[in-house]
Amino acid sequence: MEALLEKVVGAVNTVLWEYLLIYALVGIGLFFTIYLGAPQVTRFFKAFSTVFGGLFNKNKSKGADVQDTQLLSQFQALAVAVSAQIGTGNVAGVATAIMAGGPGAIFWMWLSAFFGMATIFAEAVLAQKYRVLSDGKYIGGPAFYITHGLGPRIGISAAKVLAGFFSVAIIIALGFIGNATQSNSITSAITVAFHLPPLSTGIVIAVLVGMIVWGGVHRIAQFAQLVVPLMAVVYIICALIILFMFSEHIPTMIRQIVVGAFDPAALGGGLAGISVREAIRFGVARGLFSNEAGMGSTPHAHATAHVQHPVQQGMAAFVGVFVDTMLVCTATALIVLVTDANLLGLKGVAVTQEAFHIAFGGFGQKLLAVCLTFFAFTTIIGWYYFGESNIRYLFQNKFLNVYRLLVLVAVVLGALGKVDLVWNLSDMFNGFMVIPNLIALFLLRHDVRALLEDYLQRKDL
Repeated sequence: MEALLEKVVGAVNTVLWEYLLIYALVGIGLFFTIYLGAPQVTRFFKAFSTVFGGLFNKNKSKGADVQDTQLLSQFQALAVAVSAQIGTGNVAGVATAIMAGGPGAIFWMWLSAFFGMATIFAEAVLAQKYRVLSDGKYIGGPAFYITHGLGPRIGISAAKVLAGFFSVAIIIALGFIGNATQSNSITSAITVAFHLPPLSTGIVIAVLVGMIVWGGVHRIAQFAQLVVPLMAVVYIICALIILFMFSEHIPTMIRQIVVGAFDPAALGGGLAGISVREAIRFGVARGLFSNEAGMGSTPHAHATAHVQHPVQQGMAAFVGVFVDTMLVCTATALIVLVTDANLLGLKGVAVTQEAFHIAFGGFGQKLLAVCLTFFAFTTIIGWYYFGESNIRYLFQNKFLNVYRLLVLVAVVLGALGKVDLVWNLSDMFNGFMVIPNLIALFLLRHDVRALLEDYLQRKDL
C-alpha cells in the first residue's frame, strides 16, 4: 500500500512541479517584479528600516491602537511569518535539493527567491486590504482576498469554491502533513544526536505545541519574536565559523554552484546523471517549501499586523523571504558544500548533520539537532496558526479544538513516518495550495499596484 502511495504521489508531483508550478511560480514572481517596478530592489533598504526601525519606536499611541484591536505589531507579524518560513526546509530541504538536483539547485533557489520577494509582497498587501474583523481580531489570507476581492468580479459562488479549495488544501498541507514533516525532521536529528526514541520525542513536541497554540495568536507572536531572531543569528554564526574553517574550499564551492546550475554533468562524478531540469526543479521546489512565496501561507500572519499602509507590510513580507532564503538557506548550502557532506550518499537532515559533524566533531551533531529543533518547532507553531485562520474562514469559531488535537496527532505520527514519503506528500499538497493562490494574485494585480502607487504618493509614510 505504501509503495502504491509513493508511486501516485510521485506521479502527481512530476506533473505539478516539472510541468506546471516551477514555471508558474517563477513566472508570477517575474511578472510582479516588472509590473510593480521591482519593489524588492527599489524599496529594499526602506523595508529594512521600516521593519527593524519600528522595534525602537517609543510611540505609545500606536501601541494603544494595537492593543485595542488585538493586532500584532509589524515585527510580531513578521516574526510569526518567518517562524513558519525558517524550518526544516532550511536544513533538510536545502540538503535534499543539493542531493537531488546537485549544487546548481542553490542558484535556482536564489533566483526563485528574488522573484518570490515580489510575489510575497503582493500576497501581504492583499492580505492587509481584504482582512476581516472576527471577535475583535483581524484575520486574513488567500481565502479572504479570494472571497472579498474576487467575489464581486467572478461571482461569489465561484470565489467561495476557489477559496474553499485553498482552505482545505492549506489545512491538510501545513496543519497536518506539513507539521508531520517538521516533526519527522526534529526526531530524525534528535535520534542521531541523542539516541532518544522517536515516539517519545514526538509526544514531547506535541505537548509543547499544545501549550502554545491554546494561548492564541498573541502567545504565538510573543514566542516567535523572542525565538526567531536568536535562532537565525546562531545558525548564521555557525555557518560563518565553518566557512572560515574550510575557506580553501570556497572557490570550488562557488564553481559547483554556478556550473551546476547550467551544466551539472560538467562537474563529473555522481553529478553526471543530474540534468538542468532537476537542478531547477529541486531548487525552486525546496525554495518554495522554505520561503513559501506564492504558496499563500504567510499572508495569514501579515494580515494581523498593525501598519499605517498595506504596502508597509508588503515590504516586511519580502524581508522575510530575504532572511529565510538568502541568509539561512544559503548558510545551509554553504555548510554542506564546503565540507563535501553532499558526497557521502546521505539523505535529508542527515546530510547537514554530517556537515556539522565534519566541522565540529560529535558536538556538531548535537548543535545542529538543537538548531533544527527550534527551526522546526517554530514552523509547527506558525503553520498551526495558518491552518487555524482557514478553520475560522470555513467554520467561524467551530471545531478549533478538534483541529488543535488533530495537529498534535499529526506531530506524533510524523515522528514515526518515512522521510521520503513525508517530504513527497508535503510537496504535493503545497502544490495544491499554490494553484488557487496564484490565480487570485494575478486577477487582483491591479489592486496591488494601486495600493503601491498610493503609498508612493503619500508624504507622511
